[in-house]
Amino acid sequence: MKRTHLILSSLLTLSALAVGSTTTATADALGRPSSYQLNGDAVGPANPAGSKFEGIGADERRGLFYVSEVTGGEIHRGSANSAQTEEWIAGHGTDGRFTARGITVDAAGRVYVAGGPNGIGTGRPDLWVYSAQGELLAALRAPGTDVFLNDVAIGPDGAAYFTNSNDPQVFRVAEGAHGWEATLWADATGTITRSAGFNLGGIVLSADRSAFVVAQGNVGRMWRFDAHTGEATAIATDTDLVNADGLVRQGNRLTVVRNFSKMIATLRVSADGSRLVTLGQEASSADRVLTTAKTLRGRVLYVDSKFDEAVASGPHEVITDPTR
Repeated sequence: MKRTHLILSSLLTLSALAVGSTTTATADALGRPSSYQLNGDAVGPANPAGSKFEGIGADERRGLFYVSEVTGGEIHRGSANSAQTEEWIAGHGTDGRFTARGITVDAAGRVYVAGGPNGIGTGRPDLWVYSAQGELLAALRAPGTDVFLNDVAIGPDGAAYFTNSNDPQVFRVAEGAHGWEATLWADATGTITRSAGFNLGGIVLSADRSAFVVAQGNVGRMWRFDAHTGEATAIATDTDLVNADGLVRQGNRLTVVRNFSKMIATLRVSADGSRLVTLGQEASSADRVLTTAKTLRGRVLYVDSKFDEAVASGPHEVITDPTR
């Protein structure tokens, strides 16, 4: 019994030393890194602008996150506990993808990828669905000819809902009796005015699951789309939300990432998504253009896009402190 106790004590001591050796000033109390390194491509003829990033999806159950690369369409994957990510799925034509934007993950671990302008004038897919193991489940065209799929969220029915930055539309993607389908779910033409620049972007489900809150970044407006009818109504705001991009809801707290404005807005959002009250705004890092964010294991992860660099240089990162 005494020998067993000594062995157990030794193992606990070694474990503590191991944790101490990997925990640094930049790690949190659980030893998780404060930033995650993305693998950027070398600058060259196939990638003259370097690597730039935009979307992020989080798999809370598995502790994983996925990041999209705009310049090429690669999908990167990381773990909450490791500072180094990996290229999970190649781009530059893989599955017809040359660029990628918003990403989300459903309860089954399936990964949904928005293609931005990938299909405009090319006939290529507008979106993709992958299994948790990286198997291509669907590469789809959305109805229409000028579709710029920007961001995506999982709805109360388990389907994925994609915003269109060119028109006030939301598309629904789900597996049906005849396979995976992309359908026009909501068209708010006549309610939402299409303006120059990126229109509908960030999207999150309300706390009571009755609606989506959607950002129209170019004019700084917020919209509520009823999850049952698709009807769009304006949400009054009392703060500047121009360049609103990614949205993160944590309970009744809504974080708005304002990319090129380099600001993070925090608002209180009602359970049904119909009311917003500003709690404050803070400047994000002057050296970064943060595009969007997701929560993972109690922390918010922000994507540093490198959109402010003509030719992107490293390090390429996902960060947990938007002010640094």
